[in-house]
Amino acid sequence: MTSGPRRTAVAGTFYPAEPVRLDSLVAALLAGAAEATRPEELDPAAVAGILVPHAGLVYSGAIAALGWQLAGEIVPATIVLAGTDHQAMAEGVGVWEGGAWHTPLGDVEIDRGLAAAITALGPPFDRDDAAHLGEHSLEVQLPLLLRACPAARIAPLAVSPRLTSHKLAGIMLGNLLGKRRAAGEKILLVASSDMAHYPPARICEETDSELLGPLLRLDAESLRAREAAILAERRRGLVCGLCGIDPVRVTLDAVAEMGATRGILLGAATSADAGGDPGRTVGYAAAAFV
Repeated sequence: MTSGPRRTAVAGTFYPAEPVRLDSLVAALLAGAAEATRPEELDPAAVAGILVPHAGLVYSGAIAALGWQLAGEIVPATIVLAGTDHQAMAEGVGVWEGGAWHTPLGDVEIDRGLAAAITALGPPFDRDDAAHLGEHSLEVQLPLLLRACPAARIAPLAVSPRLTSHKLAGIMLGNLLGKRRAAGEKILLVASSDMAHYPPARICEETDSELLGPLLRLDAESLRAREAAILAERRRGLVCGLCGIDPVRVTLDAVAEMGATRGILLGAATSADAGGDPGRTVGYAAAAFV
């Protein structure tokens, strides 16, 4: 456990460590998102949560920026970040209650009151700062978050693949956040996950399309079952349908508890669209839950 700030773990690999280069990249990504066509039925005021990808910014940044551009219009006071715990360090959902998170563009402050309230929900939530220290799934969001929502604080959650009570966690979290939103707090829940990993581009696009169906219906159980069925087919190169399926499952049940009824796709792409190897791709999607 640590009570100090979190230092960067993937600056210089997942995104530029030099502030000027990083600021230029983030500005270009958000400018591109601002010019993108958005679904006409999307009302920023109705958004309870957002899905964004978390690969290197040169690959997934254009899609992630679609979500963060929308978040900037919502102007949340606190953003609850739910990311995958790739190393399975947390027992269930590890809540960060330590100090601010450093980035090359400045610090992002923690909403310690909300973080403590989430921990106080009890299992599967528990304070676990250590689970966050080397994890990239939330860190890569911070440069975009800091520029799109400069005044926002965060409550970071590391959702472990060892979690066995996704629905319970989602309902507990959604109930807490829903009550606070109803009381006037401007809170946004953001899930961080990439889509299909490592198949050729065509298979990646097909797999992502199949999984986006239950995801946009907020059907966490069907999403889990469909990913399992797809993996059982042994599609060429495919190792997972969503690397962050655990935080996504929790988020879908949480936003449903908060009153959302569906997801709206903001954009989707693969790493091949950003110049990556078309024979070994990763899928990315951004969505808003309303």
